[in-house]
Amino acid sequence: MDEELYKENILDHYSHPRNKKKMGDFTIKGDGINANCGDELMLYLKTANRKITEASFEGVGCAISLAGASMLTEKLIGLSISSAKMLSPGDMYTMLGIKISPSRTNCALLAYEALSNAIKHINA
Repeated sequence: MDEELYKENILDHYSHPRNKKKMGDFTIKGDGINANCGDELMLYLKTANRKITEASFEGVGCAISLAGASMLTEKLIGLSISSAKMLSPGDMYTMLGIKISPSRTNCALLAYEALSNAIKHINA
């Protein structure tokens, strides 16, 4: 995909976020806060048999942070906890598919921060 298609994908995820809802019966949750701009996310995960069976999020933020959360929830569904723990900031950049300026790094990694906070105490 070229950068224009990635930008369109980001805008689509921002305008029509996947899995944006509060999950009432989650197994674990984690938050992410970008103090620089006020973006905030809560990531909810439901797990069974060491796999993520559902993922959702709620929060407010810019197009990059909300699109990243939408994309990440899609990626997480069906992953094992150990695979989710192996995700990296680079995976977020790959999902977004555009060059992220230094001032937008925290936006791009907000959902990753929420995931890290959610799963850091789970033994995989």
